[in-house]
Amino acid sequence: MATDPSSGMLDQARSLNQGIFNIDYQQSPAEDLSFLESASVDMIVSGQAAHWFDYSRFFPEMKRILRKGATLALWGYKDHVFVDYPKAADILNMYAYGKGGDLLGDYWQQPGRTIVQNKYRDIEPPEEEWEDVQRIEYEPETRGRYSGKGTLFMEKRIKLSECMNYIRTWSSYHGWQEKHPDLQKREDGGEGDIVDRMFDDMVKHEPEWRNDENWMDRDVDIEWGSGLILARRK
Repeated sequence: MATDPSSGMLDQARSLNQGIFNIDYQQSPAEDLSFLESASVDMIVSGQAAHWFDYSRFFPEMKRILRKGATLALWGYKDHVFVDYPKAADILNMYAYGKGGDLLGDYWQQPGRTIVQNKYRDIEPPEEEWEDVQRIEYEPETRGRYSGKGTLFMEKRIKLSECMNYIRTWSSYHGWQEKHPDLQKREDGGEGDIVDRMFDDMVKHEPEWRNDENWMDRDVDIEWGSGLILARRK
C-alpha cells in the first residue's frame, strides 16, 4: 500500500513502478488512513515526508493501524556535501541557508526544513506507545568518501552540471525563482540564476575546478546527511 496526499506524486509512483502489480495506491494524508482496519499493518515506512506530519494526529493513527510489535520507520535526508571539496561544501551551505532574500535560506518551508536539518531528532514517538526506539544517522565530512559519522545511506558520483540541475529541484530554489523571474540560468540564455552564482563562487575557491575549463563535466562524489527513526508498537 502506497499513500500520498498529492495525486501528482501518486501518478509519478505509478509511472516508476510499471510492471509491479502488488501495490495499491491511495490518495490520503499520513494522519488519516481510515481505509485501513485497526491493528492490520505490520510495518509503516515513510521516506522524506515525516517532517511535514501533524504528530498530534499521526502517532495516534499509527497506534491504531499497527499491530502490537509492528515497526514504524521514518527516514529523511538533508543536503548533500562535496566530500572532497571543503570550500565548495561551505559555499553550498551558505547559499542554501543564508538569509536576506538574495539567497535560498528565506525560501525553505518551515518548520519542516529545520526538522530535516536536525536529522529528525525533533520527532519523538510517545514513550507510552512505542518501544525499542532507535535513531540511525549520518553526517558527511569533507575528508573524502565515508569520512562522515554514522551509517551512510545515500551517496552518488555526479557531474557538476548535473548537481547544478539537482539544486534547481529544491523547493527553496522554486521560491527564489518566483521572486526573481528575470534571473534565468545561463544554460537557457539568461544572465545567470542563483545556482550559476553559487557555482561561480565555488569555482573561484576550488583550484581544481578553477583550472579545468570543462569543470561542469567534472565528476565529484557527494553524500547526503540523513536520519532514520525505528520504533516498535507496544
